[in-house]
Amino acid sequence: MAKKALVAMSGGVDSSVAAYLTQQNGFEATGITLKLFDNEDIGERREKTCCSLDDIDDARNVCYKIGIPYYVYNFKDSFKENVIERFINAYENGTTPNPCIDCNRYIKFEKLMRRAEELEFNFVVTGHYAKIEYNESAGRYFLKKSADIAKDQSYVLYSLTQKQLAKTLLPLGNMTKTEVREIAEKLGLINARKHDSQDICFVPDGDYAEFIERYTGKAYPCGDFVDANGNVLGEHKGIIRYTVGQRKGLGLALPHPMYVKEKDLANNRVVLCRNEELFSRELYATDINLISCEKIDKPIRIKARVRYNQCEQSATAEQIDENTLHIVFDEPQRAISKGQAAVIYDGDIVVGGGTII
Repeated sequence: MAKKALVAMSGGVDSSVAAYLTQQNGFEATGITLKLFDNEDIGERREKTCCSLDDIDDARNVCYKIGIPYYVYNFKDSFKENVIERFINAYENGTTPNPCIDCNRYIKFEKLMRRAEELEFNFVVTGHYAKIEYNESAGRYFLKKSADIAKDQSYVLYSLTQKQLAKTLLPLGNMTKTEVREIAEKLGLINARKHDSQDICFVPDGDYAEFIERYTGKAYPCGDFVDANGNVLGEHKGIIRYTVGQRKGLGLALPHPMYVKEKDLANNRVVLCRNEELFSRELYATDINLISCEKIDKPIRIKARVRYNQCEQSATAEQIDENTLHIVFDEPQRAISKGQAAVIYDGDIVVGGGTII
């Protein structure tokens, strides 16, 4: 009897080809799309976001084309609590969130995995570009980089547990995006040339501050831009509108370029600095998840990333308690931001990661 696999389908080409490959690999595949929000909830009338009605139609079309069942699961309440409200809370508390990581952690690989188990599916399948392999000598499942390094998504999957890795299939891990599109075109899939989604799904226009104000109904008061010495440089338009390292959109005429260094919530001030003052060599990350090992017993040499699109940087990592990593880079890194993920690698293997504090 074929093993059953539940395929998470966003309506895009990657998850569509993942569904096809799952079926071709002998699994009894079922496609599902997660209904995460109503467009009215996010102030969006046009169907241009991930998991919109258009995307649901595309996913349903693909499932019909390849001959597998298709369903839509309503996860709106969970998404609101675990992704949207976490996102808003982070900005209100001066940190920079990564909602895609929260969606993977709390929705796709927690809520969806639980639903799959309830329905007696053996695996959950996604279209992420990464690889999962069981390492006999370590006795653990490893998460590894994709064969297509330009599309690698291992960074946003660092929170996967051993149980979740054991029940997850990533069919695109050894493929390139070009190969995926070629398969979709040969099959005549409706989304073979569909553009990848670039924005956060619930903020399709990229204006985070406007979304937060509309969603919460709050007004975030203006305050002072100041330098490191507390000298007032001008007025900001609400503390949620700024992120560490930002230069554009400050609305200031200054004698030299200035960047956001930090946010002083207690005094509603945004601290600015010169570019060279944004660099630092170390960070602490908490709420950690280790994949390739149970714990880090001594300082280890690794490569680390502190944001999704950053190249890995050489560093030393040490686990200083059960839930905290200390990472020291060989070279200073620009704009390390609280709230973002620090993910550490040993070659193409994800050692683990955590949230920068």
